Amino acid sequence: MRVVRSAGVPGDAVLADAAACIADGGTLIFPTETVYGIGCAPDDAAAVDAIFRAKRRSADKPLAIHLARPEQAMAFAALLRPSARRIMQRLWPGPIAIVVERAPGVATAAALNGDTISLRCPDDDACRAILRATGPLAATSANISDAPPFTGEQADESALPGATLAIITGPTRLRQESTVVDCTGDKARILRRGAVDEATIASV
Repeated sequence: MRVVRSAGVPGDAVLADAAACIADGGTLIFPTETVYGIGCAPDDAAAVDAIFRAKRRSADKPLAIHLARPEQAMAFAALLRPSARRIMQRLWPGPIAIVVERAPGVATAAALNGDTISLRCPDDDACRAILRATGPLAATSANISDAPPFTGEQADESALPGATLAIITGPTRLRQESTVVDCTGDKARILRRGAVDEATIASV
């Protein structure tokens, strides 16, 4: 794994390396405002499989799509219910993912061929710069399954799962995982508690 350290938003050369990594079928470790992620192209089945193997991740847990801009959600969602739209309008960019019905034929590998897809637009300048360079990434937290998430505070990066390229920009701002909300039904339902609390979601 090649590790590149950057103070803040990576420069053009690093962003070009990130884009080339993904275009060549590689996997990329990158910062978000919550924890570091490991990602790949959403439709690259071999790269998705590499992430599962590197993390020792359960084969029945799909990856989430990370977006540079909220409007990119339209390319992946077959339907955005009112609850999903309100979260996107009021809490994106931010540390919250929404599960929605998946548009046919997109991100099939990341979604494990399921009918739904998890979408997130992170609130981190370095992350969004990387996502603009690479395009949307199918990703999950950059740690071995059941191990603590990597937040950039750790001195030892050997705990990171193997990836083609890792971009390390320092400690993440929130240092806890994102909240995940199921927006496929009439009412939103929290699937995983995280950085956005229940009261904030209820107010939206």
